[in-house]
Amino acid sequence: MRKKEIEAVHPPNLGWLQYRLDPQEMDYVWRCIKNKGENFNKGLVGHVSNSYKLIDRGQWFFINTIKPLITNYVDHFDSTLADNIPTKQRHPYFMENWWVNYQKQHEFNPIHNHSGVYSFVIWMQIPFSWEQQNKKDIARKSNGPRISSFQFTYSSMLGDMRTYPYNISTPDEGLMLFFPSKLDHQVYPFYDCDEDRISVSGNVLINTTTVV
Repeated sequence: MRKKEIEAVHPPNLGWLQYRLDPQEMDYVWRCIKNKGENFNKGLVGHVSNSYKLIDRGQWFFINTIKPLITNYVDHFDSTLADNIPTKQRHPYFMENWWVNYQKQHEFNPIHNHSGVYSFVIWMQIPFSWEQQNKKDIARKSNGPRISSFQFTYSSMLGDMRTYPYNISTPDEGLMLFFPSKLDHQVYPFYDCDEDRISVSGNVLINTTTVV
């Protein structure tokens, strides 16, 4: 019998990048957190105690971390998201805002997306274990435990909703996710821990006032 020639077709789709900050980057972000700016809670949807703007002096973080990730994203997904912006000229990227979130137990970030082209999240302090958090009865009785998780939500090719959780624990401190700003995501609450979970997020936009 002739062997059937069957070819699987994988249509192009977008995704996100995982990156772990090196010690120099971690030290820089912690220094920015120490010298944080004004309160930013009203600019965000997060149900968290405190959020503050950060200042990237000399654009150190943008130049050394964000720009290489933009290049890497285009290389991996063969897509420049900025191509969807209705302009005939080429404009540079810039980091409009980045901020630090101090999340206490029971607080959460509802499902949302960001403005801009790219966004990111960095976990700086995770004072608990995901496995330990999900030993609570409400999680053990569930077929999809999500206590303390970060989760992406997106549509499949057939229009069905899909989720991709990150079940983060202390060893994930320094992990950064870099993703399209329109990608929906959320943060679930944690329990029985008096320390803050500290994360940093930001948005990358196109500076249409400048031509390159």
